[in-house]
Amino acid sequence: MKKRYILKIANSSNTVFTFKDIMLLWQETNPANAKSRINYYVKQNLLYPIRRGVYAKSKNYNPYELAIKIITPSYISLETVLAREGVIFQNYDKIFLVSYKTTQTKIDGQTFSFRKIKDQVLMNPAGINVGDAFSIASKERAFLDTIYLNNKYHFDNLSSIDWKKCFELAKIYENKNFEKRLNDYREQSNA
Repeated sequence: MKKRYILKIANSSNTVFTFKDIMLLWQETNPANAKSRINYYVKQNLLYPIRRGVYAKSKNYNPYELAIKIITPSYISLETVLAREGVIFQNYDKIFLVSYKTTQTKIDGQTFSFRKIKDQVLMNPAGINVGDAFSIASKERAFLDTIYLNNKYHFDNLSSIDWKKCFELAKIYENKNFEKRLNDYREQSNA
């Protein structure tokens, strides 16, 4: 009987689960029952406890999945996306996200850095790729988040930026100084 519960986790495409995720997956309404089962699976080494209320199938979980479970709502953006997309050449050992507060935490040797952005931007899905496991900004959205949060920022390679997309997405930030900085970056890239 207990095996069917761990099989639901094993068969999931996700690698990281909150307590709430597990209750939904198991269709469990009693938190005490879920907690008891989770504790049993942890003791049997069938679930890996990452931190209080967050578990993984194993130690080989996807750190991007964990990132958005630490603070909700949040999405992966900034230097993490820009480095991946070749817009900046620096390699960071942190995962950068935007959220409703600024904080930094280290879990299992991985540092997660959250930057506060205003709610109307955070909650707007434009330019965010939402998957089953995590949400990540498009290259243009990460670029805009970065220039919105930093008055001056050096980008190594703006040649792949889609300026039309940027100017469409810029409307969600509702900030004239920001739009001026965006225009300055476009002019620099064309020079």
